[in-house]
Parts: sequence; C-alpha cells; structure tokens
Amino acid sequence: MAKALKNRASKQVYISALQPVLSGFETPFCKQLNPTNRWVVLANKIPWDELVNVYLRRMGNHQTGADGINPRVVIGSLIIKHICDLSDRETVQQIQENMYMQYFIGYSSFSDEVPFDPSLFVEFRNRLGVDQINAINEKILGLSQERTNQSKSKQDDGPPDQNAASPEKEQATTTSEQSTPPERQRDAPPTHQGKMIVDATACPQDIRYPTDLNLLNDAREKSEELIDFLYPPSIEIIKPRTYRKKARKVFLKTAQKKTKSKKEIRNAIKRQLGYLRRNIKSIHMLLDHYETMPFDERQLKYFFVIQTLFEQQAKMHQEKSHSIEHRIVSIHQPHVRPIVRGKTNANVEFGSKIQVSLMNGFAFLEDLSWEAYNEGTRLIKAVEQYKKRFGYYPQEVLADKIYCSRVNRAKLKELNIMLKAKPLGRPRAVETKHVRPGERNPIEGKFGQAKTAYGMNRIKARLQGTSESWIATIIMVLNLVKLTREVPYYLYIKCFTYSARCAQKLISKTNQWIGIIRGIRNEKICSFYLFSRPYLLTKKPLLLWSAVPIQLAVIYFLHRSYERTSWSQITL
Repeated sequence: MAKALKNRASKQVYISALQPVLSGFETPFCKQLNPTNRWVVLANKIPWDELVNVYLRRMGNHQTGADGINPRVVIGSLIIKHICDLSDRETVQQIQENMYMQYFIGYSSFSDEVPFDPSLFVEFRNRLGVDQINAINEKILGLSQERTNQSKSKQDDGPPDQNAASPEKEQATTTSEQSTPPERQRDAPPTHQGKMIVDATACPQDIRYPTDLNLLNDAREKSEELIDFLYPPSIEIIKPRTYRKKARKVFLKTAQKKTKSKKEIRNAIKRQLGYLRRNIKSIHMLLDHYETMPFDERQLKYFFVIQTLFEQQAKMHQEKSHSIEHRIVSIHQPHVRPIVRGKTNANVEFGSKIQVSLMNGFAFLEDLSWEAYNEGTRLIKAVEQYKKRFGYYPQEVLADKIYCSRVNRAKLKELNIMLKAKPLGRPRAVETKHVRPGERNPIEGKFGQAKTAYGMNRIKARLQGTSESWIATIIMVLNLVKLTREVPYYLYIKCFTYSARCAQKLISKTNQWIGIIRGIRNEKICSFYLFSRPYLLTKKPLLLWSAVPIQLAVIYFLHRSYERTSWSQITL
C-alpha cells in the first residue's frame, strides 16, 4: 500500500502591511472583498510586524538554512483556530475554502491549495511557547498605550489662541516650576499607576475522568503491548504469561456494575495490581536479553509512567488513602495533575492551573503550573512582574480572599499599594474603603470568554509544551480581540446597558471631547452637539435616560464625519 504524502506548505514571502501600494497595482483581494468583513477589519488592525518579529527570533534561520512558512500564515492560522474553536484539520480546510481567511493570513489572491499540512500545528505550538506569547502580549499593550498617549496629547492640545501665552506668563510658570520640588513636577515618572486584577483558574485537559481501576487497566494493557514488542521469535525462551483474557474479564466484572461497593472496588484494584506487577517483572526479564535499549522514546516513556503509576497505586492501596504527591491521572498525559477547585459541578478538575492578571482589559499569563499551588504565594511575584513590564507599581490591587494573607497585606503596605479587599477582623461601623460586588467581574468575564468562546475549558493538545502554547495562544487571542474592538466594545457596553453609573460616566467625558469637536470643520454637527450638551448635563432622571441615545447619535454622526483614526484613540 502506497504511503500517503503530506502536502507541502507554500513558502510565500512575508510582506509588511505598512508597505505602500501604488495605484493600479492593488491585489485582487483589495478590490473584491467586503471591507466591513470581520476578517478584513481584524487583519487591518493587528500589528503583524510586531508579531512576525517575535516569531522570527524563535526560528533563528535568518542567516543560514531554507526559509520557513510565512510567519503571518503561522500566526494567522493559530488565531483563526482559536477564534473559531476549530480542530487542526478543520482549520486548514476552512482556510482553503474561505477567501476572507486567506486575506487574513496574507494571501494576495484566492488559492484552492492547502496552505500546509495540519500536523504542522504541533511545530507551530512548539515554536510559540509561553515566553513568546507573553512577549507578543507586551507588544500589544505597548501599541494600546501608544494609542491612549496619542489621544491624551490630542485632547491636551487646544486652539492656538488659547494656548498661546505671553512672555510674562511663561517666565512666571518657569519660576514656579523651579520652586517646586522635583518629585512634584509633571515630567517625573510615576511610581504607582493603574489597577491590577489578579485571579487564578484551571484549564481542564481533554482526558477521560480517571479512576484507580481504569488507570490500572490501561497500564496493564500497555504493559502487554510492550511484552509483545520485546518477544521476537528469535529469542529461545518461553514467552511470559500475561493472563490478559482473565484480567480483562475480572476488570469488566466490576467496571460494568451500575453500583459498586467499596469492598468490590478495593478487591478489583488489588487483582489489577497483581497482574501489573507480574507484567513489569516480565518486561525487566526480557530487557536483560538485549545489549541495547530496544524501546524508542515513546515506548520508554510509557514504561517509566507505568512503573511510577504502579508504585503510587500500590502505596495508596496499602495505606488506604486516595491522595499522593504528583499523582498520575493519565498514562498518555502523565504531566496532568488533579486541581481541587471546590466548584458545584466539578469539585476536582484535571489539567493545569494558571494565574492571570488584568490591566486595562488586557490579560497577561503570569504563571502556569501543572501542580496545584496556593495562589497567595504568587501575588507579590505578579506585582513585581507588573513593575518590570510597565516601570511602576500598580496603585490598586484587586484580588480574591485567598490572596489577602497577612504576609501579602504587609508587603503591599510596604510598597505603598492599596489592596482593595475585605479587611481583617470585625467589620467596622463605617467603612470608607470597600470593594463593590462587581469590581472583580472583568477578570471573571475574561475567564468565561476564554472557556466558552475559545476552548480553554477543554485543552485538546496532548503534550505538555503544546498544551502550554495552546493556553497562551488563547490569552493572545483575547488581547487581539480587545485591541481591535476597543472603541466599539466600550460604546456598546457602556451605552446600551442603560445603567445610571455608565450614563453618568459617559456624560462626564463631554468636557474631554469638546477640544476634539472644536477641531472639526463641520460647524452644523458642532452646533448640534453643543446645543444638546445642556440636556446631557441635567440631573433629572427622565432627561438623563433620554440623553443617552442623543449622546450616542452625536457620537455616530461625528464618527461618520471625522477621521476614523482620531476617534479610535478615544476610550471611555
């Protein structure tokens, strides 16, 4: 039977999105595709050059060696996979059939060829590890900060006649700046700024719910496969007996029962331990007849895992316990550990535990561990990482109750960081600083978005490195969606929720928008906005409710009349 050949990936050269295009030499995609399509909008707003540079540093073949696949194709296919929550094969097929997805990954025209073989996704995940994804996230936040800084500079700039000052006023301001200490000058870098929200969650792996009896049966069957591999006909010894049919029958007798007592489960585990112990001894006896190790890397890994699993199960059976350190819950994914969460639907989850920090809506993967840990021991590390990332400490830290230990409270107080959490001791009669119930909702919403929409509740990668890259890529997709939908998302959430707090916050931004509105040449829209401003500032409930649609309509007309780039800098 002929061996199936893998499809060769197309090696198109990466072309920067910032490269100017001459009139008359546009690609067919630029003339035929709908500019309002989600993939077209997303492709035009993603900083491809920053992402490609991070990937090329990982490759390391810029001097010698053949060129690899287009980095935009690699990163774009990973983004498509996690945004649509598709499998590897389905992602390649969707790219092959969808012209908008091909435009997103950098194609100049539609192609019916397969972009690459689906098995290359494993290589992509190995190249883009947690460190590389975190570097991309920092690049994304850097671009977002540039946008906010540019918007602030535009808002600070007023008309020239108002900003122009006389020489006497300039001399007075210079003398006042010289008299003030350097700590209070505006140009001094801030020591504390921003708000950080920290929380942890579990990322379950796509494995069968483990039980001791099922694990021992899987290990016994795998040991029988290793015995069959080690016993060729050339060896002049009798093949060791495995009792595989009898062991299978004993396992099914207990496993297929609808209700099983503890005594029946314990007896079944004892018998499976005896069969597995015999198989392990037979494997060692057969290995003595070989001068070199006959197992390949995969078989040797299974052999070590089976022995470790047998030792753990034998110890728990002897001590009559159900917990042990570094417990194996899957022989195919031995790196997976049980994570006790205490939830209603799942008391224990099997996967990795991650700690995520949220800053201005952007998520950062602070820690990823396959072993269960106490979140309170990682808070100070996240704060120090915040300073390393931005150059200053956060002004406020919002965390769960488990983070608010006495050690963490004392350390944050020493760093002059306010911890917004429930204070220790009895509640006071008048509480000045308290945490509102919904103040930590943004990070819970991020977890829900990642698990519901992007597949973080079921990690389908099987290797440890690829699973970590899978999780980190989902965090990257969250930030990219946040970066591209920054303005529309805020306008939609804070205007159409019809909450009084959001409406008041929207109205409070009116003074900041006046400076931008004055620069618009359309005088009719300016007069309409200034005419509606007194109604927006009213305190009467009925007029306040009616002011929100007026405000939104004015924003829409201004958005349609003014340049889109300037309005993309405004964040509520």
